[in-house]
Amino acid sequence: MPAIRLPDGSIRQFDAPVTGAALAAQVGPGLARAAVAMTLSGRLVDLATVIERDADVRFVTRDDPEALPLIRHDAAHVLAEAVQSLYPGTQVTIGPAIENGFYYDFAREPPFAPTDFPPIEAKMREIVAAKEPFTCEVWEREKAIEFFLAKGETYKAEILRDLPESETITLYRQGSWVDLCRGPHMRTTGDVGTAFKLMRTAGAYWRGDHRNKMLSRIYGTAWRNQKELDSYLAMLAEAERRDHRRLGREMDLFHLQDEAVGSVFWHPLGWRLYRTVESYLRRALDADGYQEVRTPQLVDRSLWEASGHWEKFGAHMFTAQVEDEHRTLALKPMNCPCHVQIFNQRVRSYRELPLRLAEFGSCHRYEPSGALHGIMRVRAFTQDDAHIFCTEDQIGAETVRFMALLSTVYRDLGFPEFAVKFADRPDMRAGSDETWDRAEAALREACAEAGVAYALNPGEGAFYGPKLEFVLKDAIGREWQCGTLQVDFVLPERLDAEYVAEDGRRRRPVMLHRAILGSFERFLGILIEQYAGRLPLWLAPLQVVVATIVSDADAYAAKVGRACEAAGLHVEVDTRNEKINAKVRDWSLRHVPVMLVAGRREAEAGTVAMRRLGAPEQEVLTISEAVARLAAEATPPDLRSKAAQEVACA
Repeated sequence: MPAIRLPDGSIRQFDAPVTGAALAAQVGPGLARAAVAMTLSGRLVDLATVIERDADVRFVTRDDPEALPLIRHDAAHVLAEAVQSLYPGTQVTIGPAIENGFYYDFAREPPFAPTDFPPIEAKMREIVAAKEPFTCEVWEREKAIEFFLAKGETYKAEILRDLPESETITLYRQGSWVDLCRGPHMRTTGDVGTAFKLMRTAGAYWRGDHRNKMLSRIYGTAWRNQKELDSYLAMLAEAERRDHRRLGREMDLFHLQDEAVGSVFWHPLGWRLYRTVESYLRRALDADGYQEVRTPQLVDRSLWEASGHWEKFGAHMFTAQVEDEHRTLALKPMNCPCHVQIFNQRVRSYRELPLRLAEFGSCHRYEPSGALHGIMRVRAFTQDDAHIFCTEDQIGAETVRFMALLSTVYRDLGFPEFAVKFADRPDMRAGSDETWDRAEAALREACAEAGVAYALNPGEGAFYGPKLEFVLKDAIGREWQCGTLQVDFVLPERLDAEYVAEDGRRRRPVMLHRAILGSFERFLGILIEQYAGRLPLWLAPLQVVVATIVSDADAYAAKVGRACEAAGLHVEVDTRNEKINAKVRDWSLRHVPVMLVAGRREAEAGTVAMRRLGAPEQEVLTISEAVARLAAEATPPDLRSKAAQEVACA
């Protein structure tokens, strides 16, 4: 008979198996009203689940974070019922909860459009108001297949046929509507609440295979209360305002086109921004003891097979056949095997370790067209990649050193805070369990030495080793995983990397894979959205516009422009025959940080009126004052610090 331990440490004894709902009722009427699910020895389950043996139980209410996936999963079921009620003959396929919401894929012609949302949402609210109980039923596989085929649900029947023989077939009923589902669910459709909204439609191939039929996907979002929904919608509106694709057009930074899907056409100003970040990072790497290298983009398949990447990433590689040599070359999707080749070109001594090899490597990976997103998800990208070859004893010190470098770079680029996740061994991996035990222990010890607090991200390590993931939070609360540090005992073994140890024996180096930005393209997209296009002066690709009020000041404006250029500022002179208000508006839309306005009065006095983007007031300064102030502000943070140190030493 079960003995059930509750979070407060109390134990409830029962003479017979008991459901979670009955247990909640015994604890108290308030809990019975509030609980929507429970965790049974750590596993989230329905309240109708029968507890047959001793277990730890914790109840989940709608106010708990664990309730959000349940609300969204149940909302997907409510959406599917509403759609089939309004549009008979529509087939339902799959409908999971996802980050911030849910979706459901439907087989219907014509596909759904946003104009269909109002009646669907109204029907969903009716279903929620009806508080239809979610009831789990266990079916025999063939009976379930016959049931769905009789309803014309061929996709559900296909899912059932493909489930493993060991799978228990469960259907969930809400009122008269039934769906194939593993669960869990809350008590009734009423627990979904009314804080939901249908967001958009999309096409989706059945099971993600382009050879299959295109389905009609409806995305929605659902939250615990209206305040959370309103906050999320406000965040989306702000994200739209900051969208790097729109800002990229307004600022004339880059474009993308169908003739080069997933590759970026950088315009002059965009490439200047790219080079500014690259130059800053290169100086940081040089100062921290990295040696920059360059490796080929086309590499023979045999190297990728030896490293294990062909098996893991082969489907995402672009390949070329060299007919007269009967060989297959692949555009590199990452740099690590190539860096091992540089390490292996001569006998290395322990005295050379740690050896830090860095590369701004041009990489290519096949991404499905539906997954591409501006410059944040592309097929051609550059990694700020580096690999540190070291001894096992040096892992801790190198982690401390890397953390200091990464923290400085993030701070200088406008991200003073970041979170760290520890990703341990995935199911599909290379290397023995013993090797993984060593690698994970080494990384945990390195984190302790570096004073790094982390959250666990189970099963998300690289196929060759555990890793730390560095997650930035932007100005509107979104999280972006950018940097990484990975401990790898596997690739040096597979690619036969060795060094001569102090005792004269040959040993394998440890390989630390590390990146700070990750992908230049993606990070620049994040950076543009972080600042909503209003980049700090040192990053802005066009820093100053000198604009005339009258044509009499054209020569003077050109003089001001030359003074700015001489100080290293990126400047443009606007002598168009337009009113000054029109010029201010035009350059503000292009997010230029500073305008220096010149008219007859300024030309006579040798001054300029300095206006900053978004500020209503202006400041009158001499040319030398304005240029000196702006030149100091436009100095990159690392060079500013270096100059300050030199002054202090002098």
